[in-house]
Amino acid sequence: MTLTRFSRNPRRRCAAALLAAALAVAGLAAAGPMARPAAAASAVAAGTAGDVTGISRSGNTYTVTTTSGAKARVVVARADVFRLWLAPDGTFTDDPAGSDLAPTTDFGPVDSTTTDAGAYHRITTGALSIRVYKAPLRFSVHRADDTTLVWEESRPTSWSGGRTTQYLARGADEQFYGTGLRLGEWALRGKTVPIAVDNKWRENTNASPAPFYMSTHNYGVMRNTWAPGSYGFNEPTTLTHDENRFDAWYFAGDSLKGVLDAYTDVSGKPFMAPMWGFELGNADCFNASNPDYQGDHNRARHQTTPDVVGYAGDARAADMPSGWFLPNDGYGCGYTAPLKSTVDALKAKGFQTGLWTSTGLGSIADEVAAAGSRGVKTDVAWIGSGYKYAFDGVQQAVDGIEKNSDARRYVWTVDGWAGTQRNAVVWTGDTNGTWDDMRWHVPAITGAGLSALNYASGDVDGIFGGSPRTYVRDLQWKAFTPAFMTMSGWGATGPQAGYQDKQPWRFAEPYLSVNRKYLQLKMRLMPYLYTMSRVAHESGVPSTRAMVLEYPDDPVARGNQTSGQFMAGDSFLVAPVVSDTTVRDGIHLPAGTWTDYWTGKTYRGPGRLDGYRAPLDTLPLFVKGGAIVPMWPQMNHTGEKPVSTLTYDIHPRGAFSFSLYEDDGRTRAHQSGAFARQRVDVTAPTGGVGDVTVKVGAPTGDYAGKPTSRGYELTLHVSSAPTALTADGSALTRLTTKSAYDSAATGWFFDPADRSGVLWVKTGTKSGAFAVSATGAGIPPAEPVPAGSAPIPQAAWSLLSADSQETAGENGAARNAFDGDPATIWHTAWSAGTPAALPHEIRVDLGARYTPDSLGYLPRQDGGANGRIGRYEVYVSDSPTDWGPPVATGTLADTPGAKTIPLSAGAGRYLRVRALTEAGARGPWTSAAELTLTGRASPLPDNATLVNAASASCVDLPHGATTPGTEPTGPQIWATVDGTPLTRAACTGAPAQRWTLTP
Repeated sequence: MTLTRFSRNPRRRCAAALLAAALAVAGLAAAGPMARPAAAASAVAAGTAGDVTGISRSGNTYTVTTTSGAKARVVVARADVFRLWLAPDGTFTDDPAGSDLAPTTDFGPVDSTTTDAGAYHRITTGALSIRVYKAPLRFSVHRADDTTLVWEESRPTSWSGGRTTQYLARGADEQFYGTGLRLGEWALRGKTVPIAVDNKWRENTNASPAPFYMSTHNYGVMRNTWAPGSYGFNEPTTLTHDENRFDAWYFAGDSLKGVLDAYTDVSGKPFMAPMWGFELGNADCFNASNPDYQGDHNRARHQTTPDVVGYAGDARAADMPSGWFLPNDGYGCGYTAPLKSTVDALKAKGFQTGLWTSTGLGSIADEVAAAGSRGVKTDVAWIGSGYKYAFDGVQQAVDGIEKNSDARRYVWTVDGWAGTQRNAVVWTGDTNGTWDDMRWHVPAITGAGLSALNYASGDVDGIFGGSPRTYVRDLQWKAFTPAFMTMSGWGATGPQAGYQDKQPWRFAEPYLSVNRKYLQLKMRLMPYLYTMSRVAHESGVPSTRAMVLEYPDDPVARGNQTSGQFMAGDSFLVAPVVSDTTVRDGIHLPAGTWTDYWTGKTYRGPGRLDGYRAPLDTLPLFVKGGAIVPMWPQMNHTGEKPVSTLTYDIHPRGAFSFSLYEDDGRTRAHQSGAFARQRVDVTAPTGGVGDVTVKVGAPTGDYAGKPTSRGYELTLHVSSAPTALTADGSALTRLTTKSAYDSAATGWFFDPADRSGVLWVKTGTKSGAFAVSATGAGIPPAEPVPAGSAPIPQAAWSLLSADSQETAGENGAARNAFDGDPATIWHTAWSAGTPAALPHEIRVDLGARYTPDSLGYLPRQDGGANGRIGRYEVYVSDSPTDWGPPVATGTLADTPGAKTIPLSAGAGRYLRVRALTEAGARGPWTSAAELTLTGRASPLPDNATLVNAASASCVDLPHGATTPGTEPTGPQIWATVDGTPLTRAACTGAPAQRWTLTP
């Protein structure tokens, strides 16, 4: 946080208010949706290249000439990677990004050919067929079979008013991901995303934009530019940057992971952070006595830089893992010289030191080489203009560390861009300690990985506000991400009982113990998380993974239904609790088996798990069947004790393997091959009882400090004890108590009460490969995910009525509220005459009978604010004329974020949503981008009887009948169960709407 930055926000709000006032004078402020960029385009005709006049080749560069004088180039860098460059003026001299964004483009010889196919020229590689259409110039890309479409321009790329736009046809079920650290949901179909720096740090803005996206058609694109832009993932998909040129790198893969690999082959792999950088960091000012400091000069124990050492002592006294401090932040704080004595004192307690700069890096050589500082946090006061300036500032920080020490880069930044993944941690800026901020942080940090940003974070519990409960919940899930940090000193000191500031050791119980529990767990998981980040360093596949990366063929995992959960590496499914509750609903368990980390209960997916009990100390956490997880002994910082025993925590099921990565954890020697790997293979039955075999290979490779031997412990999650257990063919002693096991050097013990069954095995010290076999062990049975709530599909919904809708000035038709496209909206009429007064309502036929349990409301996402629903009522009924009492009432906040409204019990086929007020009181408007429901199918009861008013006869429904296909025709009025009427309607003979009835 910076006081400078904080003071800008009111000015921003003031500017917005002045704009609103100006619009009001013009009669526009309360009008319908703010025009989208396409609708507000200049009347001046956009330029296009025209028709193709020829194509020439020089090596693997193909140049296309056109009737307008514009030229295009296709540069084949690899069979699956090419560059497409369009120059409206016919010259290719303007290349502002140079090699900054694409440092690696020479992959050696590559075969390509060109042929004339009549309507288009075809450029082929071993992986792709690129079509250059002649009249007019357009491009499309197919796979090598020349049949499978990858992407296709639906109209020629155009340029006008300093902006260039590409138009792509959108596939029927195509989904899109990427655009950097976007603060919100990561599945982007139907969204328009700014690729621009704004430093607002609120939902649906972009903290570190990247001109990169990828598609479920398994391709990705990086625009080779520093210019801001906007990507509209609509139909057509519009991809715009503010420049009169088009320049993009394309990456094709056989999966989304393959696309990230190719993208980072060109733009750079994610950097490998030092091990201490995976530990919790803390940023604060410890020089408040400095007269130039812009904060509170009277903060106790923060007067001079050495005061930070006292806080380090507090952490260790509280047995609280933590790894680094940023003890100054600029903004008048600076640091008290000499710096080295503070750095040395922190190092003695197991902490590294970094510095937070608001003015630049003029002293970094001395701070690193002489004082021993090892980290840098840049800030918006210095690099806030973003783009190349920020990119170069980060590179300067990297160089300051690596040219003045043997240490690895460790830089935190805002305003990143494509390529930042190779240099820095990106974080979400100045956010708040609220449940709502936490809600959108989960998809934001997860989604950053879909742009290969392996290290993405947000301040634990924000920088402003906060509470003990929000802090604990936020720390829990962020402990499963590679990098995380607290920002102390800007929220109120002691705002609530038991809550002092943002350091996790300055809490009362029970919060103190919960913080310790998850920080200790992260330290034990260090070898696993470190290995996952090595995978990112080699492949571009992040440690924190959106579900779609691991389950690309799962239709639920592809979209934002799973944006509130993530995979921590390949083995852990994390489902954060982001509201003040002790029950977590809506956890999607994909195909396979999933074991509750805390209880050992195992589920078989796919399915949606509701009602998960999650008291404050419990993060919903599941382990994938077959997982092999390396763990350290408990310690509070890297190097506190030797890893004399390495544990492999194993959930045996089928055949799985894991390759542990290790190096010195500090220096850049790993870049020269100084590292080791150890492969572990596990074979087991997929169920029932059978033999479990664990083969642990000898570590291969070398690095400074590599142990020549170490002890090993296996914890095998099995449901019954084996009949025999051997290590390298020799029987190990079975021990009868856990205490006897703990004191033994070798042996095994089975505890059926520990997480539904854990087999503990000690092998003793080993220097080479070994194998452990458990004969006749039980594999935990997997239960189906209990049937419960699920999204109610919108495909069968139809509009019954809306009291008002705008279809003249724009298409604000009410059916847009449930068309599955957040880019379209329902807006009440505004363009003709006096608009209808509130309240407004919409009525929907769900197409079948359900018991809904929650209503989702997404306000308009087009930049406009009016029409957001304030006070509301929701009804569910079997009759579209007799609604009964509401199933929900309340008031929604005046924010653009998605809202979830819990519904009380009630079944029916019809939904009625009434907007009683407008949240911002801007006018008599109502709007909605999307209405969604979750719930369960609710068939008619077995003994329901339908009365048909036309014939005055009763029709018994078939036993167990459901609505589709069983409904009689004619004017149905009411039904009975055991002779009791189900509605208050009378048999008048008047036709009613289609029926669905309930007791």
